[in-house]
Amino acid sequence: MAKKKEKKGMNLPNKITCCRLVISVIVLVMLVMPWDNLGFRFPVFPVYGVENVNIKYIIAGVLFMIGSVTDFLDGYIARKYNMVTDFGKVMDAIADKMLVNGVLIILAYDHFLPVIVPVIIITRDIIVDSIKMASGSKGKVVAASWAGKIKTICMMIGVTLVFFYNMPFAFIAKGLHVDYFFVFVAVIMSIISGCQYYIVNKDFIFSEI
Repeated sequence: MAKKKEKKGMNLPNKITCCRLVISVIVLVMLVMPWDNLGFRFPVFPVYGVENVNIKYIIAGVLFMIGSVTDFLDGYIARKYNMVTDFGKVMDAIADKMLVNGVLIILAYDHFLPVIVPVIIITRDIIVDSIKMASGSKGKVVAASWAGKIKTICMMIGVTLVFFYNMPFAFIAKGLHVDYFFVFVAVIMSIISGCQYYIVNKDFIFSEI
């Protein structure tokens, strides 16, 4: 009697990645939804050191922070317990781009960040992803650079602080923009990491020209 093949469920890192994807969708929908037209308004209240705090951005910040933690968690578990899958790689990239790039575009549109921030970050991602695809098609795996890792950490911290209206640092001094500091460091590291990817792989990519 033939044995039935055991159905393998989705592993833990992939479940965490899917949760981040859901969180990303919730955050983006919540931020772009025309709530006023739907007859609903999030509470807005004054806070010392901050003019008006919209609870919508606080909620989005909490969800973004949770999503950022899962970004590190799923990768750590997948590498430590050898649970890396092609599905996980694809979904991880999609979830990351949706969460970070989508949020950056919306924050720039809502005048929380300069427009140049998402322009640089998204342009860098396009270039790096293209390099990875070109290298991957020739059998070369492009490892993450140290600048790219610093960029990710700084961006997660900076965007979370932007959502939180730079609190608690806004209580200390009005001009103490720790949120912008981390975001701009992330932008600089993004440019540096993009240059690193290009320099390391340019000979390999253009070898057949």
